[in-house]
Amino acid sequence: MNTRWRRLLLWLLVWMALALLPLAIALAGDPPAVRDRVVETGAMLGLLGLGVLSAQALTSGRQRWFARGLGQDDVLQFHRQTGLLGWGLVLAHPLTMVLGDARFLDYLDPREDWMRATPLWIALLAVTWLTATSLWRLSFGLQYEHWRVLHGVLALLVVAIGLGHALMVDHYTAPLWKKTLLTLGVGASLYAVVENRVLRPRRLARRPWTVESVTTARDGSHVLRLLPAGHDGLSFRPGQYAWITLGDTPWRLQQHPFSISSSADDSALEFAIKPLGDFTGRIDTVAPGTRAFVEGPYGEFVYHAGQCPEGAVFIAGGVGITPIMSMLRTARDRCSRVPLWLVYGNPGWDDVLFRDELAALSRELPLRVVHVLDNPPDDWDGESGHIDGALLDRCLPGNLASLPVYLCGPDAMANAVEPELVARGVPSDRLYSERFNLV
Repeated sequence: MNTRWRRLLLWLLVWMALALLPLAIALAGDPPAVRDRVVETGAMLGLLGLGVLSAQALTSGRQRWFARGLGQDDVLQFHRQTGLLGWGLVLAHPLTMVLGDARFLDYLDPREDWMRATPLWIALLAVTWLTATSLWRLSFGLQYEHWRVLHGVLALLVVAIGLGHALMVDHYTAPLWKKTLLTLGVGASLYAVVENRVLRPRRLARRPWTVESVTTARDGSHVLRLLPAGHDGLSFRPGQYAWITLGDTPWRLQQHPFSISSSADDSALEFAIKPLGDFTGRIDTVAPGTRAFVEGPYGEFVYHAGQCPEGAVFIAGGVGITPIMSMLRTARDRCSRVPLWLVYGNPGWDDVLFRDELAALSRELPLRVVHVLDNPPDDWDGESGHIDGALLDRCLPGNLASLPVYLCGPDAMANAVEPELVARGVPSDRLYSERFNLV
């Protein structure tokens, strides 16, 4: 997902300021006595590790004020990479300290002070387990819901122990004002986790939804339709997504993100869900009348009908059509007359989601739909194979470089198509890309 470079730079500067906050507080004021250079480097690595892990709460907690203008897939990728950085810093901290002065091994020796050593070992093991389960969740056999709880608990534990360790080691944090600032700064990240896991569900409980229906599409996807229960619904922009919890309480473990496929002018919400896991595979068993809770909207993969008078291009693969359906339905409901092009790739003709409705939309809108099939039937006279540069040249207008292009689908498709679009002059600020890999 692309955004303006100025906004991206500002976002990165804010994150860096938060990550560097413990280090800045420690170095402020009168400096303490200088120790061995390697020891001092180890101390700085520890403070930086605490700051990086504290800032993780903002990139994982769906904070709209912090991630405004960025796609959630970008934020989560950034969260994963900086999480690895934080893990490396936390491990490098004791190794470097001991390398500079072997006496620091006493901090990890329970025979010297078990009340000091035990939390430090817990933090080291917790941050390692946190990283390992994030990278290899499926290999460990962890369900998404259980991993999510484990991830939150371990993150809170590591940051809380790290804060306590920094406060008790008085070399850089001896003054009371430093302890206070450090507690407030790191404590804010801990509060962000509590707000996400406790306070936010409490607000959702006051705006419940009801399952109106669950239908099965021709490709096996389940279409879930929700109605607002006692409120005016959800205001969103076409292309955005929301997190859904099904059941009597919003504090359930099962909370999953899905793109909204209904029109932004519809009071109901509709989601097309591919049965790819335990939760999604059971959607068809949800009974009408079931209570639901919706958190959102999120995402910057957004199209406003008529935002470019020359038109817009949409390229989708499989279930990646769902946010684009919201865009097309909204354009229809708002009587948009700008030209639109949709290139839609699927394995076979029976796998085409919303096939009949797309045919109807092509009659109601100035919309050209191009179906691309990997395995077409014998009587197929349309496009076949993969979406590549030659197909784009055949099916899209000559002024492609001046149009906004929306690309949504699996990684393999997006990785293949994005370079072809760039090679044809589509600038980064007009190329909107979203991958279906959040769950």
